[in-house]
Amino acid sequence: MSQHEHTPQTAADPGDAAQNGHDHTDPGHDHAAHATHTGHAGHGHGAHAGHVGQFRRRFWIMLLVAVPVVAFSGGFAMLLGYSLPDAAWVIWISPLLGTVMYVWGGAPFLTGAMQEIRSRAPGMMLLIALAITVAFFASWGASLGLLHHELDFWWELALLIVIMLLGHWIEMRSLAQTTSALDSLAALLPDEAERVDDDAVVTVAPSDLRVGDIVVVRPGGRVPADGIIGRGSASMDESMITGESSPVRREEGERVVAGTVATDSGLRVEVTAIGEETALAGIQRLVAQAQNSTSRAQRIADRAAALLFWFALTAAVITAVVWSLIGLPDQAVIRTITVLVIACPHALGLAIPLVVSIATERAARNGVLIKDRLALESMRTVDTVLFDKTGTLTKGAPAVTGIHAAEGIDDDRLLALAAAAEADSEHPLARAITDAAAHLAVPAASHFTSSPAVGVRATVDGHVVQVGGPLLLEQEDAHELPIAEEWRRDGAIIVHVLVDGKVAGALRLADEIREESREAIDALHARGIAVVMITGDAEAVASSVATQLGIDRFFAGVRPEDKAARVSELQGEGRRVAMVGDGVNDAPALAQADVGIAIGAGTDVAIASAGVILAGDDPRAVLSIIELSRAAYRKMRQNLWWAAGYNLLSVPLAAGVLAPFGFVLPMSVGAILMSLSTIVVALNAQLLRRVDIRPEKAAAER
Repeated sequence: MSQHEHTPQTAADPGDAAQNGHDHTDPGHDHAAHATHTGHAGHGHGAHAGHVGQFRRRFWIMLLVAVPVVAFSGGFAMLLGYSLPDAAWVIWISPLLGTVMYVWGGAPFLTGAMQEIRSRAPGMMLLIALAITVAFFASWGASLGLLHHELDFWWELALLIVIMLLGHWIEMRSLAQTTSALDSLAALLPDEAERVDDDAVVTVAPSDLRVGDIVVVRPGGRVPADGIIGRGSASMDESMITGESSPVRREEGERVVAGTVATDSGLRVEVTAIGEETALAGIQRLVAQAQNSTSRAQRIADRAAALLFWFALTAAVITAVVWSLIGLPDQAVIRTITVLVIACPHALGLAIPLVVSIATERAARNGVLIKDRLALESMRTVDTVLFDKTGTLTKGAPAVTGIHAAEGIDDDRLLALAAAAEADSEHPLARAITDAAAHLAVPAASHFTSSPAVGVRATVDGHVVQVGGPLLLEQEDAHELPIAEEWRRDGAIIVHVLVDGKVAGALRLADEIREESREAIDALHARGIAVVMITGDAEAVASSVATQLGIDRFFAGVRPEDKAARVSELQGEGRRVAMVGDGVNDAPALAQADVGIAIGAGTDVAIASAGVILAGDDPRAVLSIIELSRAAYRKMRQNLWWAAGYNLLSVPLAAGVLAPFGFVLPMSVGAILMSLSTIVVALNAQLLRRVDIRPEKAAAER
């Protein structure tokens, strides 16, 4: 079966209309949004899968080691009121295994603390490192008899390391990314190219090509470098670059882009750009620049940890000074060390990772993959959603949206004749026509032929039926119907149906708008969020879609390299922008946006480079992300208050602020408070599972 080009009329430039059907000039939607992130200093959350395995392995090993450390700790035995065996070797189990835990289990936190010190940005890692280091040396002092036995913190050291490793394992797992946008872009190029050398075809690597070389692109093959077609014509699948689903007819003398596919015919292409000069390389540079330049907001847990670090340090200094001044140097040491150990935020280490882990799980169950935690945190602040048109708000494939029959024939008969003539064609417009006639009795056709850039011809019920665009009318010396001018103003694709050489009617085709798009936009407006559309299509096409959907603003005729600039323009107006798209050329724009959302049916590059991926193509899922972001943020704040509340309460008590009234917080009570705060945080995070974020539910809640 043969593919052909209808070359329908559109509101685009007439020259483009004669070749393309509608404007597909933008080479690729680029989705990249916050694909990288910094995270805690010292254990950068750059989504390295190896980090997940390292923390998982370290956690399980340390959990096993922690059992004897806790069980044989004198402080823990005293807390629970049991006696340790009298054997001399028993007292060295906790110190020796505790040292292993401190050196190996605590290594990520010690390393992270050094980096936070070097960067002068104290945070969670420094707070953890301070607590385990103080606990380690104080415990050795108590074990060697140099310090009071009350400073035996081996069990606290063990639990602290295990809990923090668990928190960071959960966190790493939620942040792990399996693919790279730049790797996916590179994968678009073929492994080999066929170069013509003295009438012989030689297989070479694309990197060996030079400007001026002639390469052979076989049917179904990828173009290895940017170039101009020297011989042949083909319908080019540019979806991996442009995100536009319809093949575009490219003739001799027209440009083709590296990574696109010649679907139906072979070509000979003269190379005009190689390596870093190709459009694909340009997109790669834009993605890298946008990813690297995207601001990385410091996470709220780190901010809380930084405040707690200075709070604990100040409290410790005041404690040491006050107890020393009143003539109790021993109590000064005990109270100061106790303050520093108690100040470590056990619950704070789990507060955020648990919420994120549960939120990402809930999202995944509803068809939303959260790849970047920063995207989840940022979505609640978004006040503008920028939708790419094709494949996002629309289905990315043409559909029959209007039928106008000439006198003497009804609409159903006209559509049935057109579908019969198109039955043996694989062209997207042909499929749209046959799909529209699925409910009709379509007669059989014979003598099918197709002509690129003209249309199709077949014999149906003894009549010659032709379907095509303006070149068909010109070839048959026929005139378009008056309705065509009205359709053209809306940017529609127009094909005429001729029966025995006479115009029998016209069909209007357009990229079909998703029904869910209207619900999504109405729901966004109800939340006070502006909706903007961006597309490479012509002004008339964009205006028609925007009017039908009630979109606040649109950018039409935007080239791929300019999409990120449009996002910057919106951000320059003080807007917080979420970008939704499905193609390679959206990647820089998604990276520039505050949140990048890729449609799962889009290109691998879009999926790899976005912070959030919609497994389906329902735009209402954007509402799900907003609702989940807001619910998760509420839980994060609640957990932080619970976690920080433990510190704000226990640190002054451990310092002895109530000592004049005869009360000093015992370590045992501090340990109980620590455990309770951790349990409360864990249970509170579980409540996030009750949030209903189904797309249809989120869109219905206005």
